[in-house]
Amino acid sequence: MDKSVVNVSFQRELSEQIDKVAETEKRTRSELLGDAARIYIERKKKWDRIFACGESLAAKYGLTEEDVAQEIKLYREEAKRYVRLPTV
Repeated sequence: MDKSVVNVSFQRELSEQIDKVAETEKRTRSELLGDAARIYIERKKKWDRIFACGESLAAKYGLTEEDVAQEIKLYREEAKRYVRLPTV
């Protein structure tokens, strides 16, 4: 596998936390940071797909951000009516 060297600066406290986790997991700092980067990139791709889907549906149905905000508000108001807190 091709590899490249990247120099990254962290605040001392974060660097120490990274080293502790790597040591606990019996991994190198590079392995830990590489996995963290891969996880971040995969999550970003998922969120990008979610937003693209939302934008596509909004365009299809002619919805605006205000329409979505209003629907969320109405949903939350209705949901409150059905939430029953336990009596103490």
